[in-house]
Amino acid sequence: MRKFDSFLNDLASVEVSERACNQFSRTTGDLENNAIRRRNLRRYLGEMDAIGPRMLLVGEAVSYRGGRLTGIAFVSESVMMGGVETRSGTILGADRGYKKATAGPRLSTEASATMVWSAIRTVEPVPMLWNAFPFHPFHAGDPDSNRAPTAGELAIGERFIERLLKLFAYERIVAIGNHASASMSRIGIAHDKVRHPSQGGKNLFVSGVASIVAEMARPSQRRRS
Repeated sequence: MRKFDSFLNDLASVEVSERACNQFSRTTGDLENNAIRRRNLRRYLGEMDAIGPRMLLVGEAVSYRGGRLTGIAFVSESVMMGGVETRSGTILGADRGYKKATAGPRLSTEASATMVWSAIRTVEPVPMLWNAFPFHPFHAGDPDSNRAPTAGELAIGERFIERLLKLFAYERIVAIGNHASASMSRIGIAHDKVRHPSQGGKNLFVSGVASIVAEMARPSQRRRS
């Protein structure tokens, strides 16, 4: 999918702070496995391009047990390698060319990834997933941790959200959590907001997504701001 070359190259070239990881970088970190993560993301973008998602769900930042390892937002190794049966057909999966970028047979799991996919797998067409800061922010000295992205990090991610809006014809943009909502408000993107599923927010996340999907199904559906 050559249409995503520039997007992926720009992701790989972003320099982040010492408290963050660019899991796509060609110059820092584990270069060999970063290349696998770039290929995983390219494959995911290609699958989304074929599906034609009507909805973009934007989380806050990459987690160390999810996209940090796989290269795909809200996708743990277990989700990626096992694949997901959706009404749009099967996506992800080792048999579709996705590859594990970490050593050993053990597959990572990530609670938010599991909850998000349980909520969206029945949506037709399946929504696309992204993060306001598409890299992994962590607490100083502890790369196996997650922290909220800073305002500066969110500013880095904003241009990639704008790029996605040009690459795909979404009808509805949904922020998962306050940071993603604030980021899109700053750049004037009309959107809905739902609760992040972590820390007891699963039910509110599920009901929020279901409400938006139901509204989109009505002829008079409108995008909120």
